[in-house]
Amino acid sequence: MAVTLTEAAARHVKRYIAKRGKGVGVRLGVKTTGCSGLAYKLEYADDVAPEDVVFEGHEVKILIDPKSLPYLDGTELDFVREGLNEGFKFRNPREKDKCGCGESFRV
Repeated sequence: MAVTLTEAAARHVKRYIAKRGKGVGVRLGVKTTGCSGLAYKLEYADDVAPEDVVFEGHEVKILIDPKSLPYLDGTELDFVREGLNEGFKFRNPREKDKCGCGESFRV
């Protein structure tokens, strides 16, 4: 099992953590919501919880709760700029379908 992040995502996370002045990485998970069933949740993490599954790439920790891991296994986290917009993009091989608005997905 693995969750990875691109160099672009790692650079963005490192910059933001440096700006905040604290943090160990990002916490990635899923929550039940939307018309397709699941949505990604992403937040900056200040510490590692005992139950967290920890992956590391490009000197950035990705923390995942054990319940979310089956839905996220194989996911790559990227940071992209598309026109005037920028943000994190999830490339999840387990994703089978997305709702029309892009807010939720199904595995």
